Amino acid sequence: MLYSSTIKKLSLFTMSIKTDIQKLHNRVDTCQRKLDAARSRGDHEMISKFTDEVEDLTKKLNQLKHKQTYELNKERKSLLDMPFSREITKAEQADIGKLKKRVRGLVIVHPMTKMGKELRLDVMTGFAPKEF
Repeated sequence: MLYSSTIKKLSLFTMSIKTDIQKLHNRVDTCQRKLDAARSRGDHEMISKFTDEVEDLTKKLNQLKHKQTYELNKERKSLLDMPFSREITKAEQADIGKLKKRVRGLVIVHPMTKMGKELRLDVMTGFAPKEF
C-alpha cells in the first residue's frame, strides 16, 4: 500500500523534475536565440555549435518529460489501487486537518491538480486504505 508520506515524496520528486524542465526550456530558448543571431551573421562555427547544443538539450528535455509522465502514472496507479475512495463533503473540506488525523493514510486529490485531471475527477476526492 502507498501512504500519504510516500505520495509527498513523489510530489517533491516531480517538483524537482518540473524545475529541471523549466531550466532546460530556458536554456533551449537562449541557445535558439543565439543560433538565430549566428545564422544572421553567417558564423558557421557558432551555427554548428548551437545546433548541436539545441539538439542535445531537446533530447534531455524529452527524457525528463517522459520521466515526469512515468512518475505521474505510477502515482495514479497507486491511488487507484487503494481499496476505498469517496467524495469529500463541504463540511469535511472546511476542516480537512481533522479528517486527515482521523483517517490514517488518507490522500486527498483536488480535480484541478495534475493528478486530479489525470484521474478525471469532478470533485475533491479522498483515497484511503480503509473506509472513512
